[in-house]
Amino acid sequence: MQVGENGGIVDTSSTPVLKDPIYRDRYNITTKLGGDPVYGSNFFSTDVGTGNRHSDFNVVLRQQYDLGRKDSLVTDSTVIPLFYPRLRFEHTFKLSSQQYNFRDYLGDSAYYYDHYQQTLPDFNDTIIVQDKWREISNDFSIIQFPDANNLQQFFKVGANLQLLQLSNLKGSSNFYNINGHAEYRNRTRNGKWDMAAIGDLYFAGLNAADYRFGATLQRYVGKRKGYFQLGGENINRRPSFVFDSRSAFNFLSQPADLKKENIVHLHASLYQPALKFKLTGHYYLVTNYSYLRNFYEWTQESTVFNTLQIGAQKTFHLGKSWRWHADVYFQQVVGNAPLNVPTIFTRNRIGYEGNLGFKNLDLAFGAEVRYHTDYKGDDYSPLMASFQYQDTTTVRNQVPHIAGYIHFRIRSFKFYFRAENLNTVSTRNGFGFTNNIIETPAYPYPGMIMRFGIFWNFVN
Repeated sequence: MQVGENGGIVDTSSTPVLKDPIYRDRYNITTKLGGDPVYGSNFFSTDVGTGNRHSDFNVVLRQQYDLGRKDSLVTDSTVIPLFYPRLRFEHTFKLSSQQYNFRDYLGDSAYYYDHYQQTLPDFNDTIIVQDKWREISNDFSIIQFPDANNLQQFFKVGANLQLLQLSNLKGSSNFYNINGHAEYRNRTRNGKWDMAAIGDLYFAGLNAADYRFGATLQRYVGKRKGYFQLGGENINRRPSFVFDSRSAFNFLSQPADLKKENIVHLHASLYQPALKFKLTGHYYLVTNYSYLRNFYEWTQESTVFNTLQIGAQKTFHLGKSWRWHADVYFQQVVGNAPLNVPTIFTRNRIGYEGNLGFKNLDLAFGAEVRYHTDYKGDDYSPLMASFQYQDTTTVRNQVPHIAGYIHFRIRSFKFYFRAENLNTVSTRNGFGFTNNIIETPAYPYPGMIMRFGIFWNFVN
């Protein structure tokens, strides 16, 4: 995964500069990173120049050995062998590597000193920041099935040994983790109850004393009544390694004294299929929240705070094949917390869903509209590829975000097309999609962009 970074537009007066006639051609807008834009017509080029490149490679090998009872199903012409496991031994081997890389071949020494306190030898010198991780893990688990006829009910316990290696310009470091885990799952054969509980505890190593415990309970109450789900989890974790002074992405001269984060999450949902209505609620209680500020300073909020989110989803029938899918969310942060969320966020999709009389066609087309109330949206740190807390600039959704879409399926062939940011249309200085909206300080949304995708299954 790679993405180009430009550091945002130079003129922080935001929208006025975008309305200047000279900026009808967006290539004329000066940005803080990457130098002047270079025109390219190679459709297959993947070079992003200045930006972030993240890669992830995984190899997983899983082996299972079952103890149980053999049986068979005899018909008039065939015998179908059956096996009912009661005890399963499972070993999972994982080999993975991750690489996080930021590079700028035309680094502006003044920019990197002002924003990251980094000194470059020359004005347009190259800056590269990179962390490389390698991981080897071996997990051994035992699974027991109380009911041989219901494999969706089981107890699972296991242990895992994880070996980690970090390499960057600061040097090389080796770590390990030893953790145990347990899980219980039961989806009753009548489909009315679905229960799950999970626990994970780190006994020793880099993440010693980290844990996660959670459980969910779901009850199905019939076709018309739908289902009700209730759950919760508690997570106690070491802050992400990017907060550690051994990471290349940590530029603090003195290591921060960070405590373990603790997050309590309670959630519930009610779904009524007959009314095509779903109600959800999430409550978070957070202690020692770790976050980014001032582009490079990793810090922590020791004050306990909580966040509430209530959401409602409803589908309205506007005709035989026309639908209105409405999502509305209310969010509130209680306490003096370095967290920014809009109070109200809504997404609405209005369109056609049918086959236009063709038997093998599934078609959906229409418009999507998104809107949120004013809030102090996060700033963005390009070198960290992370959003950072700020409380000075207010983000205003001046007009709703509008996108058009068309999705269809013909047997095994699927296609989607989206035209996004249609709300940027403007007749100022001629027709064009230049009425850009700023959702992140110094980062205006682009004009109209088009996305499309194809998925095709070939069955022999």
